[in-house]
Amino acid sequence: MTAPADTVPTDRFFALLAESLAAGTLAKLVLGKYHGPEADLQRLTARPVLLRGQPHLSFVYTHRTKDITKNHPVDEAMALLRGLAGPAFGHAHLLTTAEDVQLLFSRKGKPALVRRPTAQPREAAVAHDREKHRFLDLGRPFLRELGVTDAQHKLVPAMSRKWKQINKFVEVLDHAFDGSALAQGSAPVKVLDFGAGKGYLTFAVHDYLTHTRGRPAEVTGVELREDMVQLCEGAARKLDLTGLHFRLGDVGSIETGPTDVMIALHACDTATDHALHRGITAGASIILSAPCCHKQIRPQMKSPALLQPMLQHGIHLGQQAEMVTDSLRALLLEAHGYATQVFEFISLEHTSKNKMILAVKRPGLPAAKREALRAQIAEIKAFYGIREHCLETLLDARSPAPEATPA
Repeated sequence: MTAPADTVPTDRFFALLAESLAAGTLAKLVLGKYHGPEADLQRLTARPVLLRGQPHLSFVYTHRTKDITKNHPVDEAMALLRGLAGPAFGHAHLLTTAEDVQLLFSRKGKPALVRRPTAQPREAAVAHDREKHRFLDLGRPFLRELGVTDAQHKLVPAMSRKWKQINKFVEVLDHAFDGSALAQGSAPVKVLDFGAGKGYLTFAVHDYLTHTRGRPAEVTGVELREDMVQLCEGAARKLDLTGLHFRLGDVGSIETGPTDVMIALHACDTATDHALHRGITAGASIILSAPCCHKQIRPQMKSPALLQPMLQHGIHLGQQAEMVTDSLRALLLEAHGYATQVFEFISLEHTSKNKMILAVKRPGLPAAKREALRAQIAEIKAFYGIREHCLETLLDARSPAPEATPA
């Protein structure tokens, strides 16, 4: 039994659409001349995309003042388009690499098909997963040695969160590096990583500097657990990684010397302050710290009268103490010549320890700016009744502020 004559153009149009999808020749599909119930909808554009490895059509609904995007699996998308062409849109335009195909509906809804070759060569739409740019490649040998990838260099599923953390950290370092004085030189980059743990980030930093940047690097991971030091040092020697070493110790026991990049992730209690102090006094161009603990500040805090109704709750007091602790750390870094940011390192869906302090050394801090920052620090301490902040004490006792330039 043949299809009724008035459905043949529509059937042929969607058969051509299906063929272009299968052959990878589809550029786009546009539905126009909208006459449905949405007053400001103008047209619908569909293009092929891959989402999680599966083919979809991405619909963009163009309104007068906004665009709305919705993605549908191919079979679902084809059914939706079939229901929209005619009843809601009076014109469907299929653009492939070789031809233009138009499905036109009369006022009475009668379809007509028009086909003609393209006037100029046209490229097909490139279907793709919207995968974030990665600063590391899964094929790097250290990832296999540390168990992030398997023997075929495929990501171990249980390590997917760690893989995202590693890449995010290297992304942050890459932007900081470009904005620092280190980007202009060619000398070996000296990196100190306190609390190296299993060495994921330490290896990643060494690989980024030597492989991606092409810079010689001297990277030292410092860790309190002897078994972790032996594990990481063994992996570094097995891979013959020049300039990467691991040492047993902590922020208070290791002599640093000049350092270009100082890293300290989740150093507990005031160990974060000691690490920041070591970075400042070592003249680090970049300081990366995931701060930990507000144990020193919380007992000192006196709730100002206005805030007492909020801070009577323990969870709010803890959050406030964390904010005050890290805000003072950031201001103290700025007062010592660093451009400082405090931000979410990686989504809470991947880790609960997600705050990062990034400080990049800037030359020539004006004296007036330094004094204004010190005044802000004093005002915050006075407001909350804080007598001492560990980083401030360390900086005042052991290292004079950098020479300021005239205002």
